[in-house]
Amino acid sequence: MVPPSPATPPPPSAPVPAGTPFPEAPPWARAGIAALVAADPRLGAIEPAAGPLAWRVRQAGFPGLLRAICGQQISNQAAAAIWNRLKAVPGALDPAGLLALDDATLCGVAGLSRPKAAHARSLATACLEGRLDFAGLPAMGDEAAVAHIAAVKGLGRWTAEIHLLFAEQRPDVFPSGDLALAASAAHLLGLPARPGPKDLAAIALGWAPWRSLAARLLWHHWRFVTGRPVVEDG
Repeated sequence: MVPPSPATPPPPSAPVPAGTPFPEAPPWARAGIAALVAADPRLGAIEPAAGPLAWRVRQAGFPGLLRAICGQQISNQAAAAIWNRLKAVPGALDPAGLLALDDATLCGVAGLSRPKAAHARSLATACLEGRLDFAGLPAMGDEAAVAHIAAVKGLGRWTAEIHLLFAEQRPDVFPSGDLALAASAAHLLGLPARPGPKDLAAIALGWAPWRSLAARLLWHHWRFVTGRPVVEDG
């Protein structure tokens, strides 16, 4: 099958539902991966060694961004443990319900740090006040969508990019500030040191317009190299 032209990546018209336990990559993503491998054969070595790419998906809207907050600056395993406790708290996945929870619940029961509890409340407030327009995100370009989400205090660019990549399943978003991506790129590409965000973003330009898929492959590679398990995100 001839992959679609890399100049016009198709939107994921039928996203994989959140909560589906690691399905295979959907057809549009397989076509994109084929285009990536043709353009950069180094990425083609990942799946033969690590196995098929597990297609991680998060919920759209408030729950997905709340999950991204849980992952700020900690390991996937620690973030997943916090998320599993948080989503079990009644009302936590609703903006009004979350604002009704005190620190004893958010920090003591769920395990959020106090800064992350503040970020979660900031997100909930932005949703209730209409400053965060989830319904309008699909019509925004990638940079506009990143800026729209990152304008909420406590979220920032990395959080916005992670949400767009996993919850909206966009094809060309690359979180260049992600430390695991930097480590994986250095290992796979044989770089002398981990690239900083600017250098990593420059490298990733060569993977456009499938940079989200390149990121997924690099995370997959790093989990394989380090022996870490795939963590459920739903």
